[in-house]
Amino acid sequence: MTSHNMTWISYPSKSQPFTSPEEIEAIIASQNIISRFMHCYIAFFVPLGLIAGICILIIFIRNHLQNRRASLDLLLLHFTISNIIMIFLSFTVISRPDYLPATHLACSVLSFSFNFGYFNSHYVFILALLTLLLERFPPGTALCKATQKPILCFGLVLTYTFCLSLTEALLVGADNYQLKTDCQLDPLFAWPEYEIVKFTFGFGIPSLLQILCFTVLWAKEAPAGAPALQQHILTYPAVYVIGVTIFICRLFYNVMILFRTTLKLQRSIGTTKNELVMNIAEIVLFGESCTSLAVILFIHKPCRDEVLKVLQKCRRKTHASNHLEIPEQP
Repeated sequence: MTSHNMTWISYPSKSQPFTSPEEIEAIIASQNIISRFMHCYIAFFVPLGLIAGICILIIFIRNHLQNRRASLDLLLLHFTISNIIMIFLSFTVISRPDYLPATHLACSVLSFSFNFGYFNSHYVFILALLTLLLERFPPGTALCKATQKPILCFGLVLTYTFCLSLTEALLVGADNYQLKTDCQLDPLFAWPEYEIVKFTFGFGIPSLLQILCFTVLWAKEAPAGAPALQQHILTYPAVYVIGVTIFICRLFYNVMILFRTTLKLQRSIGTTKNELVMNIAEIVLFGESCTSLAVILFIHKPCRDEVLKVLQKCRRKTHASNHLEIPEQP
């Protein structure tokens, strides 16, 4: 593959000579919007996602130790770990509307870690969908038996996502690794092929598989004795809610990724408005990780039942302590 010289590229907010009052006002307004989105994400979504993620880990690990092992729960545990990694990496947006200063090498390492979590979470979710689909339409084939071996599935997904992440790290480019840059988790200085590969394998293929699973679920007639479709969805609502959330948020982000590729191929840095929308899309993507974990905690039945148990215990303790209080004598 031909190496690209990407030294010409830079962020519009850092490269254009703003002379007119209108341009200065536009850049200030853009940075204010980015800053507000960032503060909203850090103040609300990050605590929600981390608290939900920790609670899910505790519940699933305890259930696993008590031999209450369900394939779907193990897949959602893997999905949770991937999203927690993405949430921690999302702290790189704290400096917005400015960017994280780092060397090209350090930015490439951050990008590799981010892509590993990004690819991993989506493909593990596809496995969870496939598990539900085969549970409803059991074919009795090797594929069905394979889904009953979560360790084998995890190994295949981890190997595949590692290779994809390594490919993306190579497409970031190895030139000028010691130079300082403004770093995003999807680096601006990456080659155009970086975004094309990310869109194809990180959104296009998994989204097609996701749509295929939903289509089979809705269109294919269930075998005799299988629960009705509505009952099946109500049994596993968290998975289907997450599926819709992932598709919407990642569609927005990947459209912006492709748009940025178009600008690179035209050797254009774009406008401050393009930069604003790209930053919003990145924060929306991180918000999806937090939202997905909250959905698992509050909607997935094993987690929801544990949350309700804890709330009931707290209510009983509060009720008991109120009864133990001795009223003051007049």
